[in-house]
Formats: sequence, structure tokens, C-alpha cells
Amino acid sequence: MIFLSHNKLDKAVVEPIAIRLSNLYGQDNVFYDSWSIQPGDGIIDKMNEGLSKCEFFFFFVSVNSLSSKMVTMEWQNTIMRSAQADVKLIPIRLDGSIMPTILLQTLYIDLFQNGIEVAFKQMVDVINGTNTFHEASYSFSNLGFKFQQKDDSYIFTVEALHYMEPMSKYLLIFDNPLKDLDVKIESSMFQSNSFEDVKFGGLQGNGWYVAVYDATVPGFPVKISVTPKSDIKPNFRAILHQVSEEKWQIIPPINSFSI
Repeated sequence: MIFLSHNKLDKAVVEPIAIRLSNLYGQDNVFYDSWSIQPGDGIIDKMNEGLSKCEFFFFFVSVNSLSSKMVTMEWQNTIMRSAQADVKLIPIRLDGSIMPTILLQTLYIDLFQNGIEVAFKQMVDVINGTNTFHEASYSFSNLGFKFQQKDDSYIFTVEALHYMEPMSKYLLIFDNPLKDLDVKIESSMFQSNSFEDVKFGGLQGNGWYVAVYDATVPGFPVKISVTPKSDIKPNFRAILHQVSEEKWQIIPPINSFSI
């Protein structure tokens, strides 16, 4: 049994991992409260059942989980049980929280520093006892963007929602001609460029590329200002994030908007 100990406020990160694990090992072999505890079940009874069958206990460490009495009870009981049974406790750091002292001797998985894909592969490696697994792709975005209009400009704010993104390279795509828009970024250290006739999947338009030399981290977003040079409004298509030399991903919006 794989037990995922977490706080409900961290489900945005934990649930995609839980689903991927269930696809690999079967839902019955992954204790995740959203499907392991159903209406009418005794919560404590189900928790005890999951913990008693647990072989791999993944503790998602965050400000939220460290302040949760229920989560604290889970991981502390698992430490006591690990001294008598064949159960392995693996902490996973979700934010900048300091690891509890009693867990400092345990090598933890650092999702906050390394990202969800690296963390997930390390989890699978622990479960399988091998380093040969290659994970399937799964739709998840650590980045999101917000939109607001300020005077004559349109502000696109790209945010890291859960962990640091080391590469702050973005491409905004519009239908407008390049000469009709002025795109700037609120940073002293950046580079920019523009490209005609950008194609990505079903998207097509003109692209404005901006790259900040700093990482995009939670609480420190990247703000991009788009100002029309005429009375014609920008016809926005998408914002892309460069994740490797030849790979881009669409960044989903955080808030609903229209231009």
C-alpha cells in the first residue's frame, strides 16, 4: 500500500501525483483520501486501515501539513511503526518549509526545488527499487497567468503556483501585426524579441518573446505589459513557457478575462 499523507490545501499538487500512481499501481494500492474514504466511512477506521497496510508512506511537507494535527498524527505514528515493521517513510518537500528535526536524518524528495516530474520519478524509483522507469506525460502546469487592464496597457502576470521555475522564458502570441503592439517586461535584466507567423499546435499568430534572467518563484511573478500603438485592441491567443530548447507549454489562465 502506498500512503499519501498531505493537507487538503496542497491537493493541487498532490492529486495529479496520486492519479499517476493509481494508474501505475492500481487505485486500491494507493491510499489517497479523496477515493479511499467515501461518504459513510469512519475516517479514523479508514486511516488506520491504510496505515496498517502501508509499505511506502509519502509525507508531503509544507506549511499547511506541518500545522495539521491529523497529518502530524499520521507521520509520527508511521515513524513509530517503521521501527517494528517493514514500512518506509519518505518526506516530500512542497515549499520552503524546514523539515521536522526527527526527519532530518531521512533523505527527502525536494519537489519545491526540482519540480513535479523529477519528484514523481523519484517516488516511482523508491517504490520499484529501480531507476529504469520512464514516466508517462501528464497534464499539469506549475505556472499560471493573470490578466488585468491598466490605463492603456494590458498586464499579463505569470506566476509560479507551487514551486520554482528556473527558466523564465515566455512567448506571447497575438493575431496583431508586430508593429501594432509594444511589449515590455517589468525587470531590469531581460531580453526580448518578436517573431512573425508563429505556429504551435492549433495556434497561429505573431509572437513576442521575453526572457528574464531570474527564476520565476512563488510570490515573485513576472509581469509583462502589452500596449497597443493604435486604437486596435490586442487579439490575444496564448502565453507559452519554454521548458527546453525545443519544447514549449501553454500556460493556463488563473482568472477569467476577455480583451
